[in-house]
Amino acid sequence: MIPLFSVSQVRDADEYAIGQLQIPGLLLMENASLGIYSIIREQFPTLNKSDLLGIVCGRGNNGGDGFALARHFIQSGFRVGVIYLAGQEELKGDALTNFEILSNVVHYSENSFLRQYKSKSDLKRLENAQLIVDALLGTGAAGRLKSPYAEIVRELNKFHTTRVALDIPTGLDADKGWGEEPFQADLTVTLGELKKGLFVNKGAVVSGEIKKGYIGLSADYFDNFQVDTYVIEPEDAFFNLPQKKEDIYKYTAGKVLVIAGSKDLPGASFMTASAVLHSGAGASILCFPESAKGVVQSKLDEVIVLPYNDSDKGIYRKENIEELKKRFEWMDVLAIGPGLGREGETIEAVVETIRINKNKKIVIDADALFAIGEGRYKNLDLSNCVLTPHQAEFANLLGIKLSELQEDVLSYGRKFTEETGCHLVLKGAPTIIFTPEGEALINSTGNPGMAKFGTGDVLTGIIAGFMAEMKETEGAVISSVYLHSLSADLLLKDKTEYGIMATDIINNLPEAIKFIRKSGV
Repeated sequence: MIPLFSVSQVRDADEYAIGQLQIPGLLLMENASLGIYSIIREQFPTLNKSDLLGIVCGRGNNGGDGFALARHFIQSGFRVGVIYLAGQEELKGDALTNFEILSNVVHYSENSFLRQYKSKSDLKRLENAQLIVDALLGTGAAGRLKSPYAEIVRELNKFHTTRVALDIPTGLDADKGWGEEPFQADLTVTLGELKKGLFVNKGAVVSGEIKKGYIGLSADYFDNFQVDTYVIEPEDAFFNLPQKKEDIYKYTAGKVLVIAGSKDLPGASFMTASAVLHSGAGASILCFPESAKGVVQSKLDEVIVLPYNDSDKGIYRKENIEELKKRFEWMDVLAIGPGLGREGETIEAVVETIRINKNKKIVIDADALFAIGEGRYKNLDLSNCVLTPHQAEFANLLGIKLSELQEDVLSYGRKFTEETGCHLVLKGAPTIIFTPEGEALINSTGNPGMAKFGTGDVLTGIIAGFMAEMKETEGAVISSVYLHSLSADLLLKDKTEYGIMATDIINNLPEAIKFIRKSGV
């Protein structure tokens, strides 16, 4: 897994380099700017030296990096326009030194300019730039952008050009990954180490491709920090795949009971029950209302449909629990929720089903998440459970507004799993796994084509299947989440993100597993 760091940890590294290693701050800034220059040239090899390259610099060290970067481009023959916010009298330290050097370089350059920002009209000089570099604030900023930064970022985001952020897009919280209107980068060159906020929430959307810049400090130094946030890599999925022994048979390969679907909402149950078998489990039994069992039996071949007496109501009720008790004893894992509906009787039945099966492993999704909302989950033992909400469902579960959750999703996720002892799979772009120990594991696969009905139901089935095969929760969840999205990514070879369906992800899951095995990790 790739570790992610907090702003304070990276800042401590800077202080260590300057204070203990006696590396001058000016040298760190020079190393950073040279690294950024090399990465930009490598990522955009077709940059034209005759076309304008724009850099917008703030008052602090991020602006200093921008001044130094501008110098490197000008000295390489590029035409560069720099807009800076602070007057020379406001700049300090290494940023001031690089500003003064750049001023001299620009003085002898025929086609570059250095201009102080007075109003939005100054930015018009960069409107046709082939590339815009954001060197405004870096990691030192948090919270809502103030004037003039908010207006500048809003204006730069309108430009039809390639955008690069230095260290972190301006307006994005480097720890929380949130911001109202952050700079929208195609490339972010982050300095020192990878920051948490680049990979979650808006950070995952506005940071573009992320590259790590070099400041002159060995990566070994960061091994001393305690880390609680990681990005999942292919080898994590590979090493957590269920192992198939030669002597297994269908009942030792994993038994999953699925309580999903209702007369009015049958479709989700197809996805979940079928995904269980495609994930490699030996048995998948779908419990479904007897009055509508014909609907699912015509859709599912390998899945066993177990009807329960619904008295023509078409829903799951507490009365059905007694009917299913033998199957509760039989199952290795219970998957519950997709398409169950939200009637009062069903809510009571779901809560009671989870309560009496507290010693079994349970995957709780969709309508079952709704059932344990309004604080009902606090009276349940969830230590053997995996909850799979999307962000709106999770906010509802916590009883808070979605906007409140999004402002600090990592903290809310950690707090919930530490208090309940469950594993939380917070679906989104990206999906984040929270463990009972307070770690956040960020998925690195997936594409916009997954934003469709049914894909979450498929994930529920894959997680349940892997858990039944492995008898170990965390590894099963990691591999399930990664492979579920990888299956969708591999579909892009023959499809576009417009045409990916949930059933495609199910059917392509074996290819995703094969891909991981062949990749040699």
